[in-house]
Amino acid sequence: MLALWYAHTWAADAFYITPRLILSSPEPGSGKTRVLEIAQHLTRQPEMTAGGSAAALVRMVAAGPITVLMDEVDTVFGSGGAGNEEVRGMLNLGYKRTATIPKTKGDPASGFTVERLPIFAPTALAGLAGRMPDTITTRAITIHLRRRRHDETVEPYREAKVIRQALPIREALSAWMTEIGERLVEAEPHMPAGVDDRPAEIWEPLLAIADEAGGHWPDTARAACTHFVFNQKNTPSLGVRLLADLRALFTETRTDRMHSAEIITRLRALDDAPWSDLGGKPLDAQRLARELSSYQVAPLTFQHEGRNGKGYVTYPTTTQVEQVGLADAWARYLTATDNQFGDKGEL
Repeated sequence: MLALWYAHTWAADAFYITPRLILSSPEPGSGKTRVLEIAQHLTRQPEMTAGGSAAALVRMVAAGPITVLMDEVDTVFGSGGAGNEEVRGMLNLGYKRTATIPKTKGDPASGFTVERLPIFAPTALAGLAGRMPDTITTRAITIHLRRRRHDETVEPYREAKVIRQALPIREALSAWMTEIGERLVEAEPHMPAGVDDRPAEIWEPLLAIADEAGGHWPDTARAACTHFVFNQKNTPSLGVRLLADLRALFTETRTDRMHSAEIITRLRALDDAPWSDLGGKPLDAQRLARELSSYQVAPLTFQHEGRNGKGYVTYPTTTQVEQVGLADAWARYLTATDNQFGDKGEL
């Protein structure tokens, strides 16, 4: 995957998107910086940087083409990826070739004009786990690195030696990518089963290059794609976690409806779940309704197990409140598409 990502930086303009590369680890000293250091010798016009203002990054990318290699991203974003919205916005939008950021130039005397600065550039980001915004991780391929054990050894990094070894590879890579650049523009590589939407968009440049390389590369690249797409350990949003826990709950009880009070009791009792403490307060009916409203799922009044009360159903209904039902939300926002319930029911 890394070899293909390095290669794509030489022909990024042939593609509509450039996948972000994220290097994450729970502790320092896990090899994130080393990966970036190696990347400097194999990518097109690398710019190794740490932090920086959004304005500076935009100007640097606009003057490119460059490959941004950003270390210590945990100093840019806070816990959970909070803060520094301008940098985050640039990294989010800049993975698409048509992306620009408008800047004004001039003065009151002569007047102002708007300058549209391109922000499209291959970008690798290294930082401690838990500091990368979700909006960036969904546009990225993430490598979770670990410290090596005390009984594991690696060859020392010698920059002069690496430069000598990398130079012929770099020159050959540049020449080959220039040669196949026009074919990459029209490439439509087939995706492994289950890889679609944004993951397919992210992997398309790498699989297109693998197909051009031939040999073992098409199969190896698709095996890598399958691994990274289906084994990512990205933390889901609170809403997605709620939908997943609700689907497990409804599946376990084999019902198509459940009152809010029972849902809340069962969710609070789950081990390793956030529902007993959401910012200092446990999940209640109001918070449950608020979280689910984003997915067009609303509470209804119905009879269940001999009692009337408000709760949620798996199927769509126009009774009392029009809503799509939990099964629809599960199918749209959870990775597994098999639902245990149909799309019709009776109150």
